[in-house]
Amino acid sequence: MTDYGRQLSFGVSLDPTAGAWAQTRRLARTAEDSGLDHLAVQDHPYQPGHLDAWTLITHLSAVTDRISFLTDVADLQLRPPVMLAKAAASLSVLTDGRIQLGVGGGGIPDAIASMGGPARRGQDMVAFTEESLGLLRTALAGGVVQLHSPYHAVDGYRAGPLPPKPVELWLGAQKPRMLAVTGRSADGWIAPLNIYLPPREVPSRQRIIDEAATDAGRDPSTLRRVYNVIGVIGDHGHGSGPGLVGDGRRWVDTLTEWTVELGFDTFVFWPATDPEQQLALFADEVVPAVRERVDTLRSGR
Repeated sequence: MTDYGRQLSFGVSLDPTAGAWAQTRRLARTAEDSGLDHLAVQDHPYQPGHLDAWTLITHLSAVTDRISFLTDVADLQLRPPVMLAKAAASLSVLTDGRIQLGVGGGGIPDAIASMGGPARRGQDMVAFTEESLGLLRTALAGGVVQLHSPYHAVDGYRAGPLPPKPVELWLGAQKPRMLAVTGRSADGWIAPLNIYLPPREVPSRQRIIDEAATDAGRDPSTLRRVYNVIGVIGDHGHGSGPGLVGDGRRWVDTLTEWTVELGFDTFVFWPATDPEQQLALFADEVVPAVRERVDTLRSGR
């Protein structure tokens, strides 16, 4: 059993498709009104039908007041870390701290290359990503950023403004070397969608993160663990659709299990159909019941 005891949080993934932006804006407002914690936006700028993730987040931040935003995940090979830190710090100032950075090394090299990116692979991508986390952290702290390496040439940038609240760095990772980077250098782990990383494979990934964190002198329980969950809520969807499919009770049972057995503390819902109706079910029925169930289980230990 792996329960790190962290406070639960919940979010919804927003569709960055250009033709869906009006619905996406409605969903953002509904998620905030429903008490969710995060709005997550994927970052695939090489998709011609997608809006730029950072532009979309900035727009949505202007039509919401409380809810936080999460890049899920920002492609570091197309978003240089010092510039990404500047953007995140700026938006944090403008929104009173409503931004966290999910970042990744870049999982589709050919698409990255199509936009002029370096399309690193393998160990090069891993080393580049770990260096980028260090640059992001230094820049977000407002220090002088200087690094010359095979991957970066930053020559004394004086970082600022300072964000009013810490901007955490959550790393999207699936394979062992990047998971170890998460444990050593990130503030949290963003797991792939449950259809790409099924629950049975999660414990082995958590162990890699925990061992790397411990070896680096860090407490594994301080890292956030985020699961992207695609699926359908409702009896009508039972047996059809990708990911987690079933009625509200099944969702409550499953997310509770994934908290106390697998160690996740944050769930980002990717509705597989009818996002407005699905968001209402998630926020009104699933989220409060999971919070209550987990609190009961934890207090009974």
